Amino acid sequence: MSSGKQQPELVVPRSVAVIMDGNGRWAKKAGLERIRGHERGIDAVRTTVTECARLGVEALVLYAFSEENWQRPQREIDLLFRLLKRFLVEERHTLMKNRVRLLHSGRRERLSKDILQVLDESIAATAGNDGMQLSLAISYGGRQEIVDAVRVLAARVQRGELTPAAIDEATIHAHLYHPQLPDPDLLIRTAGERRISNFLLWQVSYAEIYVSDVCWPDFRAEHLLAAFVDYGQRVRKFGKVL
Repeated sequence: MSSGKQQPELVVPRSVAVIMDGNGRWAKKAGLERIRGHERGIDAVRTTVTECARLGVEALVLYAFSEENWQRPQREIDLLFRLLKRFLVEERHTLMKNRVRLLHSGRRERLSKDILQVLDESIAATAGNDGMQLSLAISYGGRQEIVDAVRVLAARVQRGELTPAAIDEATIHAHLYHPQLPDPDLLIRTAGERRISNFLLWQVSYAEIYVSDVCWPDFRAEHLLAAFVDYGQRVRKFGKVL
């Protein structure tokens, strides 16, 4: 017999960003090396990408490796990029099947030639896909992205192409890594942490933030849907009075 209680409406955000946190803690709790948590995290990436594409999300940004992560032990860094390389090769069919277009957000200078080659191959292979855009934030920092944009603008001013008075929010936005991507409507962070951690500082100014206590390796479709349901119950005023 039905209780008559109405189920919350599932509202799918246009754009989603995810801070994938808790791989190390998951591994430690299981008595495993940290890298095992990163390996299990690939399942959560696959699930999240597939579900977001299925539900009609237009853009998804995953925080895969921050500029600050370069301070980690070299062995862990090497293993992380080995996993990334494997993911880019093995999951290419998943991206093609779901018509996902791959992008990269971040600085390329510190990435190795073999990583750049596989990354660029995957970007080129999916360039014609007309579905969801998936940006992997690798060697990424929000402050660094703004610095890079300001440097380009300063060079344009120096060359006489632009006056300082002509620089406004739209000008800065146009010089970010991927200005064509809509700003995230929803920012999800796993493992219970309540920090932005230098992620998309410009873009998340009006994003709704959802924190899941689940560590990233255990993040599944039901947790993503719970985030979307919660998002649908938010009142987004953007500074206005409704």
